[in-house]
Amino acid sequence: MTEITCLHVDAFAERPFTGNPAAVCLLESERDAGWMQHVAAEMNLSETAFVTRLGDAFSLRWFTPTVEVDLCGHATLASAHALWEEGVVPADSPIRFQTRSGELSCSNDGDIIELDLPATQSQLAEPDQRLIDGLTVEPLLVMQSKNELLALLPSEAKLRSLQPDLAALAALPRGGIVVTAASKDAEFDFVSRFFGPAIGIDEDPVTGAAHCFLGPFWGERLGKQNMLAYQASPRGGTVRIRLGGERIFLGGTAVTISRGQLLA
Repeated sequence: MTEITCLHVDAFAERPFTGNPAAVCLLESERDAGWMQHVAAEMNLSETAFVTRLGDAFSLRWFTPTVEVDLCGHATLASAHALWEEGVVPADSPIRFQTRSGELSCSNDGDIIELDLPATQSQLAEPDQRLIDGLTVEPLLVMQSKNELLALLPSEAKLRSLQPDLAALAALPRGGIVVTAASKDAEFDFVSRFFGPAIGIDEDPVTGAAHCFLGPFWGERLGKQNMLAYQASPRGGTVRIRLGGERIFLGGTAVTISRGQLLA
């Protein structure tokens, strides 16, 4: 029986039980997508990452409990943390991942893990009545990308008190709904929440991929290249953002919660 090392990691977290949990499975060889999907459903976390050595880099795939996704920031951060912590990669060496979103890289300065990800291209969109009904509040404006909608809300208070109709949001043509507002706390530039009922995630605690969308959006509005963001989910988490043209650099920390062996 093959034993596969799996870690449960809280990403974009400075202490246990905050940030966004991800499972990271360190594979000796590639497994088929159906098996990965079964494992992700069994883990029942917002994302399960599967990491396989690929020469001097690593293959990385991400699965929600129901689908494989093109990009996941927090599970990428968790995967890099796991490889360094398990001694697979020296702590002072950067990591390159081959993914469905191209090559991604992670570096570690000892305190902060920084992810190099593609910035999300978006455009202004007309508010869909289904979005308004699902959010139960009318956004100030709506942006759309290939996979997500972004809704700008009037205030942080509106964002925090939001109780969306998840069934209505699941019927929208894009799988992820990002809501955002300016922060009332001077420490942060903006706040956000993320809902993805169509992809098996009612509310994601801290969403790296959403900040690939949020970073360019707020960078243009605020005239900033470097920002600090807070995702205002019940668990909550902080994301450091550095814009770099078509790339975006997201920084955060991670904490391992458990380590075990997968026997299936």
